[in-house]
Amino acid sequence: MGVMRIGHASVRVMDMPAAVKHYESVLGMKKTMEDKHGNVYMKCWDEWDKYSLILTPSDQAGLNHVAYKVEKDEDLDALQKRVEAYGIKTEMLPEGTLPSTGRMLKFNLPSTHEMRLYAMKEYVGTEVGTTNPDPWPDNIKGAGAHWLDHCLLMCELNPETGVNRVAENTQFMRDCLDFYLVEQVMVGPGGAIQAATWLTRTSTPHDLAFVGGPRNGLHHIAYFLDSWHDVLKAADVMAKTKTKIDVAPTRHGITRGETIYFFDPSGNRNETFAGLGYLAQPDRPVTTWTEEHLGAGIFYHTGELVASFTDVYT
Repeated sequence: MGVMRIGHASVRVMDMPAAVKHYESVLGMKKTMEDKHGNVYMKCWDEWDKYSLILTPSDQAGLNHVAYKVEKDEDLDALQKRVEAYGIKTEMLPEGTLPSTGRMLKFNLPSTHEMRLYAMKEYVGTEVGTTNPDPWPDNIKGAGAHWLDHCLLMCELNPETGVNRVAENTQFMRDCLDFYLVEQVMVGPGGAIQAATWLTRTSTPHDLAFVGGPRNGLHHIAYFLDSWHDVLKAADVMAKTKTKIDVAPTRHGITRGETIYFFDPSGNRNETFAGLGYLAQPDRPVTTWTEEHLGAGIFYHTGELVASFTDVYT
């Protein structure tokens, strides 16, 4: 029972044609539909459900919601009871609230980020199919992202007032949705403040991450690539398309991921992420990073933090 994996992210964009061009040309996603409200739905070539990204027109960038897919429709009822018992209000949205999607359980995390759970989304298949498939399709564009991999949410953290939405979100995800903690950053006197966490429901290093900051927001949505070579190719694509790069190709100490960070035309940060890193399992010991080694945890090669990485987000 319960959450299987990330399903989609819904983000606001200020220039829809420019956004669609970015996600098609840079990441290699495909537009699968557009609704009467002007929202655009997209997927990667190795995804089988109809979409993993919703672009909504707005005058301000940022996250509308992030959604995770559960195994069975009845799981939504069980999880609604669990979330309500935890003290968080929920709403069950009827089938069709989002096109090609079944009913959804909607609620806000302690950080106020909106999360949705659903069990059904229209199946359309991958670009290579399921019978004698090739390892990749012939029509790959841009970086050729395989799938939406994870997202990182910025959460209010203020030690002076005692507000720590990172810890609150982490506890909620573990208690209510059975995510397990993979890595964490502990700071402050005695390393007592949980300043960042990486959690998963699959065997990858993270399906969701929380990092503390001055306000709640979206840090990035990440797309999976096969290898370090593919990350370097993605950087070439970004240079060719004049895409704004935030952090050039490097490696994380945390999750061991190979990465490049960049922005869509509205300022929403994207990541292309490669490397399994390690096999995450519920009984794997939690990896803890201390404050003095945080630079290497984020950017392993230089061991130095980049100011924009934590200061700029939507």
